[in-house]
Amino acid sequence: MAEAAVCIAIDYLVRFLTHERKLLRGVHSKVSGIKNELEAIQCFLKDADMKADVEAQGSEASGRAGGVKLWVKELREVAFHIEDIIDEYAFHLERPPGRTGHDCFIASLGKIGRSIIKLEASHHIASRIKEIRKAVVEIKERSQRYGFDSIDSTYDRRYVSGYDPRKGSMYLEDDDVVGIESPRDELVGWLLNKDQQPRRAVISVVGMGGLGKTTLARKVYDLVRNHFDCHAWITVSQSYRKEELLKNVIKQFCKGNKEPAPEGIDSMDEDALTEQVREYLQQKRYVVFYDDVWKREFWGDIQHALLDNKIGGRIVITTRSKEVGEFCKISSVVYVHELKPLNPEKARELFFKKAFQSEVMGLCPPDLEDLSHQIVERCGGLPLAIVVVGGLLSTKDKTIYEWKKLHDSLSSELESNLHLTSIPKILSLSYYDLPYYLKCCFLYFGMYPEDYWIASSRLVPKWIAEGFVKPRKDKPPQEVAEEYLTELIDRSLVQKLKTSDWSPDGICYHVHDLLYDVIQTKMKDLSFGHVLSENESSFSGGLVTRRLSIVNGSCNVLHNVTQSFQVRSFLNFNSSDKILTKSIWRTLTKNFNLLKVLDFENSILDYIHDDIGSLYHLRYLNIRNTKVKMLPRSIGKLVNLETLDSGGTFVVEIPAEIKRLSKLLILYGRGQYEYNLDDPHFHPSQVKGIKVHEGIGCLEALQSLAHVDASETGVEVLKEFGKLTQLRYLGIQKLRSEDGRILLGAIEKMAHLKYLRVSTMDEDDASFDSEWLSSLPQSLEILCLTAPIRKLPESITRLQYLERLEIGGSKLEEDPVKSLKNLHNLVEMRIVYDAYNGEEMQFEEGVFPRLKDLRIMHLSGLKSIVIEEGALYNLQDLWIGLCPKLLKVPIGIQHLKQLESVLFHDIPIEFQQSLKPGGDHHYTVQHVPGVFIRYKPDGDDGQSFETSRLF
Repeated sequence: MAEAAVCIAIDYLVRFLTHERKLLRGVHSKVSGIKNELEAIQCFLKDADMKADVEAQGSEASGRAGGVKLWVKELREVAFHIEDIIDEYAFHLERPPGRTGHDCFIASLGKIGRSIIKLEASHHIASRIKEIRKAVVEIKERSQRYGFDSIDSTYDRRYVSGYDPRKGSMYLEDDDVVGIESPRDELVGWLLNKDQQPRRAVISVVGMGGLGKTTLARKVYDLVRNHFDCHAWITVSQSYRKEELLKNVIKQFCKGNKEPAPEGIDSMDEDALTEQVREYLQQKRYVVFYDDVWKREFWGDIQHALLDNKIGGRIVITTRSKEVGEFCKISSVVYVHELKPLNPEKARELFFKKAFQSEVMGLCPPDLEDLSHQIVERCGGLPLAIVVVGGLLSTKDKTIYEWKKLHDSLSSELESNLHLTSIPKILSLSYYDLPYYLKCCFLYFGMYPEDYWIASSRLVPKWIAEGFVKPRKDKPPQEVAEEYLTELIDRSLVQKLKTSDWSPDGICYHVHDLLYDVIQTKMKDLSFGHVLSENESSFSGGLVTRRLSIVNGSCNVLHNVTQSFQVRSFLNFNSSDKILTKSIWRTLTKNFNLLKVLDFENSILDYIHDDIGSLYHLRYLNIRNTKVKMLPRSIGKLVNLETLDSGGTFVVEIPAEIKRLSKLLILYGRGQYEYNLDDPHFHPSQVKGIKVHEGIGCLEALQSLAHVDASETGVEVLKEFGKLTQLRYLGIQKLRSEDGRILLGAIEKMAHLKYLRVSTMDEDDASFDSEWLSSLPQSLEILCLTAPIRKLPESITRLQYLERLEIGGSKLEEDPVKSLKNLHNLVEMRIVYDAYNGEEMQFEEGVFPRLKDLRIMHLSGLKSIVIEEGALYNLQDLWIGLCPKLLKVPIGIQHLKQLESVLFHDIPIEFQQSLKPGGDHHYTVQHVPGVFIRYKPDGDDGQSFETSRLF
C-alpha cells in the first residue's frame, strides 16, 4: 500500500504540473522536486508493507522493526497529504462562491475575481508544498541512513512465524485426509496415462491459499512416483535461485535411484546444470512436483532442463495463480485442475476429525452440533482453517460456553491467538505478492459487507474513480479495470458467480470470508477504509480514513468524523434505516467536499439535494434502487463525474444539463438487466426507460448508456447517438418501428459496441420493420432483443464473438436453434416470452459446444425439446418452464453429462412425479447433482414462487 499510495501521488503531481504550468514562481519547481524525490523512493518500495509486518512479528531485524513500520506509515501519510493539497487547490478554484461578503465581492469582479481566487489558492498551496517537500526529503534521508533502501531484497516472502500447519501436510495419514479422493484419482489418471499423451505434460493444481494443494499433491506424488524412472519433489520459494532448482531436481533423481550425484554439481552454473538434467533424462520417463509456485517466469527457468523426450514426462505445479499454470502452454501440453473448497458435508467430517480426535468414537456431542456447523460454515470450506480451528477446539473444554466464545470472537482471534494467526499470515502471502496497482483494488472488497456479492458494474467504476486504474493509450479504463478483476480471480483471491440477476453481464464477485477478515485488518492498519457496523455509534479518538462504509449503522455518525476532509469515498449499505434526512446532504457537501465516490444503492433515499453540485471532485454517483424521483439540474456542475447510475429509481428524465459532463463514462437510467421470468403476465416491452435530451451527443467519452426510452426521447436525440462512438454498452427501451433505421445508422458508427439490449414499443406489432437489424456490429458479445421480428435476421447468425443471446417476443415460426447453431462461442442463451411459436425445439449433435447456461421459458406453443447426443456437451445450468403444453422432460437430457443443476418452473404435478426417484423419467436426470422445482404455493394468488429440491 505504501507503494500504491506513492504511485497515486506521483500521478497526481504529474497531472497537476501539466495543468498548472503558470503556477506561482518557485511553486512549480518545488512540486516537480517532490515528484522526483518520490520517484527515487518508489524504486525500493516494493513489498515495504510486508517487510514492516515481518519485522514487527519478530524477525532477526526486530531491533529496527518499529523504524520500518513508522517510515512506511509516514511515507503513506505524506502521499495522502499531497492528494489533499492538490484536491483542495482545485476545489477552491472551481467551487461556486459562498454567501460571505468576501465571496460575493470576489464573484462580482468577474475575471479579475477569478484571478484573485487563483492567486490566493496559489499562495496557500505554496506554503503547504514547502512543508511537504521538507517532509519527503527527511523521509528519503532516513531511509538511506537506516538502510531501508534495500527493502525488497532482504527477506523471503514465504516467511511465516509461529505455528504453520502446512509443515505437516506432507506427512498426513490417509485416515486424516478428507475430501481429496476425487481430485486425487483424477490427477493420478492424468499422470499415469502415458499412451494418451506421450508428450511432456504439465498438470497445474490451482487454488487459493489453504485449500490443501500441497496435501493433495503429496498424496498423488506418493502414489505415482514408483511408476516413473525418476522422480523429484521440490518446494519452491518466492525468492528461489535457478541454479538451486536445477541442483535439487538432479540430486533427487539420483537419490531416488540410489545413484551418486554428478561430480562437481555444486559448482556448476545454470547452463551446465541444464545440460546435466537433460542428459540424465534422455531415455527416462520422469515426474517432478513443484510445490507453491508464484511466478509465471518459473516455467522459463525449468522448461529446457526438463526436456520433452516423447515418453511421457510429467510435471506437476501447485500454485495460487491460474496464469502460472497456463503460461506453460507456451511450450507444453497443460492440464489445469482448479481445486475447490470442501462441500459442507466433507467440511464437517474434517472438522469433527480434528475437534473430537481425543473423544470416544470421535463424535460430536449433540449440544455442540449447531455451533459446530456455524464454525465450519465460517471457515468457508477452507481445509487450512478447518484443521487449525478444529485443532484449537480439541484442546478446549467441550462446552457451549467455550465454543460460542470462539465463534463470536473468531475474527479478533485470528489476529491475536498464536494458534490461529497462521491462517491470516498464510492467506496474506497472496496479498503481498500482488503488484501495487492490484492491492488497492483487492482491498476495496473490504468496503462491502461480508458475504456481499458485487456486480462488476458497481465495482469497476469505483476503481476508476479512485484512481486505481492506470490509463493505457490502447484501452479505455473500463477494459483495463476488467483485466485487473480477471487477474485477481486468476490469483485465487476473488470468486465469481455466473447466475446473478442484478449485473449487466450476469456475473458478480466476492472474496472468501477469511480473506475478508484479512482485508479488514489491513484496511485499518493502512487507513485505507473503515466499515461502520451497527455496534459502532461513534469514533473514539477521531477517525482517520480515506473511505467510509456504513453497514447497518446510522448515517448520523458522520457528524462525528473529525478528519472528514480526508474521506474520498462514502458507501451506504443501510437499507433498513429510516429515510435519509436532509442533514445527510448538509454533512456530505459541507464536511466531505473532496468526495470522489458516493454510493447509495438500495438505500431508503427519496431525493438528492441541489447542493450536490458543490462536490466538484465527485466522479461516481450511484442511487440505484432508491426512491429518488428527480435529479436536480445542479448535476450539471459535477464536471468530473464519470458514472451516474439511477437504475431502478423513479427518475424518468435526465436533466439537459448532463451535456456539460464531458468526462462521463457511464449513464444508467431505470430499466432492468434481467427480466422477471417468474411473472407469467410480465413482458419486456412493459419496462420503461429514461428520457434524455438533445445535447447527449456532447458526451463523446460515454461508454455505457442504458436504458433510454426511445418513444420519449425523440428522433433528433436518437440521431445524436451516432456521435457516441466510444459506446461499449447500449440499452434502448420502447423502440418504434419507424425509428429502427435511425438507430441502425447510429450503431453502425459504434465500432466498439459489445452489449446491445433493444426492446420495442409494441409486442404485437404485426408490421414491425426488422430490416434495421440487417447490419448489426460484428463486435457484439451480448445481444438481448425483444421485438416481433417473426424471422431471425442473418446478421445475428454471423455474430461470431457473441457469448450471450436473449431473444423474446419474436414470434418465430422456425426453430431458432436451426438458425443459431453456428454461433459456436455462445456461453449463455435465453429463448423466452413467445420468442418461438413452434411445437418442437431440437438441438442437433455438435451445436453450441461452449454453452453453459440455457433458459427456455414462457413459450406457449412448445410441446417437446429434443437433445441429440453430442449436443450442448458443456451445458451446466438448464431452466425450463412456464410452457403450458410442455408435459414431459426433454428427450436426451441424459446425454448432458456436465449438467450441475436443472430447474423446472411451474410444471404439472404429473411431470414432477415422473422426475422423482421411482418415476418414469427419473433415470434421465439422476446424474444431475441438483434438480429443482419452482412452484406457486397453494392458496397464493400473487406472483410469488418458491423453489424446492427434488433430490
